[in-house]
Amino acid sequence: MKHKFTVGETVYFTASNVARPAASGTYEVIRLLPTDGDDCQYRIKNSTEAFERVAKESQLDLS
Repeated sequence: MKHKFTVGETVYFTASNVARPAASGTYEVIRLLPTDGDDCQYRIKNSTEAFERVAKESQLDLS
């Protein structure tokens, strides 16, 4: 399975119902991660947060 986004690309993250709604917003792709079932995963970072998040490709759109 091939990743849709590349490292350094800016994406819009839509948080799932489980995550806090405040998590949604613009992020930079930091690293490509192995797939989780049939969904690619990414490590993403928002410039206003001190930590990185793991997001599934289905939660991301081009910003």
